Amino acid sequence: MRTRDAYLDEECRLLAPYAVRAGATRGRRHPEAEHPLRSPFERDRDRIIHCSAFRRLEYKTQVFVNHHGDYYRTRLTHTLEAAQITRSLARFLRLNEDLAEAVVLAHDLGHPPFGHAGEAALSTRMAAHGGFEHNLQSLRVVDHLEKRYPHFAGLNLTWEVREGIAKHSPEFDASRPAPALAEFAGAPWPSLEAQLADCCDEIAYNAHDLDDGLTAGMISLRDLETVPLWREVTADPKGGLETPELTKHAGVRALINALVFDVVTTIERRIAEWELTSAGAVRRAPGRTATLSAGTAALNQELRRFLTHNVYQHYRVTRMTIKARRILEALFDSFLAAPGQLPPYVTHTADMLPRAVCDYLASLTDREAFEEHRRLFDPDRVP
Repeated sequence: MRTRDAYLDEECRLLAPYAVRAGATRGRRHPEAEHPLRSPFERDRDRIIHCSAFRRLEYKTQVFVNHHGDYYRTRLTHTLEAAQITRSLARFLRLNEDLAEAVVLAHDLGHPPFGHAGEAALSTRMAAHGGFEHNLQSLRVVDHLEKRYPHFAGLNLTWEVREGIAKHSPEFDASRPAPALAEFAGAPWPSLEAQLADCCDEIAYNAHDLDDGLTAGMISLRDLETVPLWREVTADPKGGLETPELTKHAGVRALINALVFDVVTTIERRIAEWELTSAGAVRRAPGRTATLSAGTAALNQELRRFLTHNVYQHYRVTRMTIKARRILEALFDSFLAAPGQLPPYVTHTADMLPRAVCDYLASLTDREAFEEHRRLFDPDRVP
């Protein structure tokens, strides 16, 4: 039987020089005996998949609120699609697949209900209380909020996975880190595995938001002909696309493939140009190693502008966005004014009440938030 130690010896032989070795992890916040069969990053991945916050992603909005239809992506299906792309690229590049997968599986654990509308609502209400940003909330989930073990709060993940979550946040600044992120300030960039997870997250949501927008009838294949990147990747369909549905799926696949190949090519070029021969060199590189090339990034931005104007700002999405913000803001204000309405397990002190309310609301699924709003504001609903 192959043991954990045999696996760690094998990864030293198989992984690229710039990959992170599980055997060289900086460890966990709370010391634990390692598992005899699983590497530290495999164990992190499994803890993430089994935690409550991960399961709740099934009923949290990506773009379309869950009750709009069963086809549309949720935070969970988005996470799984991003993880699939990340795993494939990590394997091809001889990176630590377990680390890359763990980072991408955890990256949205702190996302509140109703997608970015929910984040905007909590950010507004928490502006005077330390702020709210979903990546930092993901770190808070894995460090503090999950309650699964008797001797520590959180999931006690390895430093490398936590670094990937922290540095996914646009608020991370290595030169002026927030106190909660000071331990990650030794280098401006995370591991190449975490950088890859960031890129694949963007590739996944571009592709599936486009797919969902087409399915919802907010955009059409004809509309997409105005988008240079779409025209480029669909210029040579390989025959037999007899229906719009097949054309849609072929185009989405072509888009993912084009972006994936561009990221791989850019990574390989930067590794060679910057002579990156270790995981530490990646963290101290002149820039991010995993990214789109300049030309493709510009085309990708045009696609993002198209999606913003035609999908994210579509009147149906806008209506739901405004409704979602009203719901979360009303719940926040009501709980803050009368904390006796909070469930008993939401413990807090007077000075930490806003953060406790924020943690509670961020944990809710879309339908739980709707139901809480009915309980508090519908006079005919039993509390």
